[in-house]
Amino acid sequence: MKLFILLTFIFTSFYVKCLAQDSIKYVARNKLNFSGQLSSWGLSNGGNEFPVYMVARYIPTINYTVKTHPGRQFDVEVSANTIGTLGMHPFDRIQTDGNISPYRAWARYSTQHLEIRAGLQKINFGSATLLRPLMWFDQLDPRDPLQLTNGVWGALGRYYFMNNANLWLWTLYGNTKPRPWDLGQSNQNYPEFGGRFQSPVPKGEVAITFHHRVCDSRGLEVAIPPDPAVPENRLGIDGKWDLGVGLWFEGTYTNKTKEMGIYTNTEILNVGTDNTFGIGNGLNVVFEQLLFSYDQNAFAFSRSVSFTGLSLSYPINLTDQLNVISFFDWTTSSSYNFLNLKRQFNKIAFYIMAFWNPVNYNLPQQLNQGNYYSGKGIQLMLVYNH
Repeated sequence: MKLFILLTFIFTSFYVKCLAQDSIKYVARNKLNFSGQLSSWGLSNGGNEFPVYMVARYIPTINYTVKTHPGRQFDVEVSANTIGTLGMHPFDRIQTDGNISPYRAWARYSTQHLEIRAGLQKINFGSATLLRPLMWFDQLDPRDPLQLTNGVWGALGRYYFMNNANLWLWTLYGNTKPRPWDLGQSNQNYPEFGGRFQSPVPKGEVAITFHHRVCDSRGLEVAIPPDPAVPENRLGIDGKWDLGVGLWFEGTYTNKTKEMGIYTNTEILNVGTDNTFGIGNGLNVVFEQLLFSYDQNAFAFSRSVSFTGLSLSYPINLTDQLNVISFFDWTTSSSYNFLNLKRQFNKIAFYIMAFWNPVNYNLPQQLNQGNYYSGKGIQLMLVYNH
């Protein structure tokens, strides 16, 4: 399946190139664009193995578009994630590392109502913003100024109806990197597939989402024999309304069709609201409440974790913005706090960030960030977009 997706990407890319050479009538509408993002940041955290950590990253992106007819086009996007890291324990140890990996590599055909995209791509959806039950295929962190996330290999089709309803269908294959909310790694020998239907309703929209995969339970600590092929079904429902203030909910139910002890059933529910208050230049407030539960029996809620998320954003002036994000774990009575002061220039942004988190980092969806952001620290970041 992954080979099929890759061949589809190569064939579409070649077809686009042929169209660009042979379709003289539309050659003026072809467009090649090169852009990139260069970022560098340094972090100081006395509780880490390396109290000083520095990262330089460059993501070059090439996008080529061929408009064959009015309202129809082929486009290809290829980008790479080039990163170098340096961890330093002053006067003792230095550790360096570097890596180059594909970030995006997809080809797409689109019309006014239809979009078909194949390759390494970002797939995300849902109504929540801070604590997202429907974070099935991305790792977007609301505190990350760059909003970076791994892509997934797959094919995605979307159809947009005249009444603004839309239908998504996808199939994924060969994705090995861990994703939020996954209990058990996906088995590479089986394709994943799913879909989503989103429809407008008075003053808002609602959607229902389904996904099927086969997971490998051998990495989980369960009291049953490990199984490399456990079918899993996920069902999600979400809605969002503008009623003077923003209101939304987002919930998912995940069932393993084989017995996996306490990991057999999982329920996640989020409710949230946001509003911009007329204080100074306008204070935007986002509030969300998350309930996460897993157990052998569905909807037992005997093993539950509850988190509250709060975000405050305030534009100081045209170039400076202050953002504060806080999460509170009601189970352990611990809080995660993040402050970000941003200054925006023409193509350059500068960030001063501070965090104060528990040493035992246990925030849902961002567990892989615990190595950097457990405890207290400060981070400086410089970003250049071209």
